Amino acid sequence: MKMNKKKKEAFKQYNAMQMQNAKQQPRRKKTDPFKSRGIKYIDFKDVKLLSRFVNEQGKILPSRITGITSKMQRELTSAIKRARHLALMPFVSEEFKN
Repeated sequence: MKMNKKKKEAFKQYNAMQMQNAKQQPRRKKTDPFKSRGIKYIDFKDVKLLSRFVNEQGKILPSRITGITSKMQRELTSAIKRARHLALMPFVSEEFKN
């Protein structure tokens, strides 16, 4: 019976800790960076904008991180690939080429 009481007490403490963490860090809905700026079309020639959505290795960031809608994510991906094909953007960063 002592084990059951200890387990119940530990469970209560765990739940209290979870509730406290949930209150401290409310989740905020991510806003679409393109809609907030009024961008309707992603131009593949705008390398400065496209480089914001690529990490240090040269990988395209997913929409769950950037907060972009799925439709704009598809347009962004194709724009980045076009810019890479025309050598406006690198496929891989300089430090990973070696």
